[in-house]
Amino acid sequence: MVNLSVNGRSFGVDVDPETLLIYVLRNDLALNGPKLGCGSGLCGACTVHVDGRAVKSCTMLAAQADGAVITTIEGMGSEGSLHPLQAAFWEKHGLQCGFCTPGMIMAAADLLKHNQDPTDAEIRHAIEGNICRCTGYHNIVAAIREAASVMREGAGAQPVAASA
Repeated sequence: MVNLSVNGRSFGVDVDPETLLIYVLRNDLALNGPKLGCGSGLCGACTVHVDGRAVKSCTMLAAQADGAVITTIEGMGSEGSLHPLQAAFWEKHGLQCGFCTPGMIMAAADLLKHNQDPTDAEIRHAIEGNICRCTGYHNIVAAIREAASVMREGAGAQPVAASA
């Protein structure tokens, strides 16, 4: 049994000792934001925050997270509001298929927590463990730069854009 605080809610989950955190998040807690891409920590699609730092959940046993505070992409915004990173990815077209987007945003949030005004080189370094096969990264970097600016200015969350 592992006890987790995920996106502000407490869970007790009975797991096999070899179960990876990504499987608990997706299968047991029905959180589909973190994606299982490579399964070996190379693509970053499964990135979440564990006790405040970015972690690739396909490389961490659920038992290692016992007692941890976990944030997934689902916990970044609030009902009816996007986190500034989510809004910037939308506004700057920092996503295409969307598979890598949750992991990119979680890696970027970790960067911006420690560096509120990163250079493009620092942004690229922070996301280098996250692979995007669609965008070429230019718009992703622009989105992170925009979110950093918004967060520095204290603008906070943006209203959710209406879908077409």
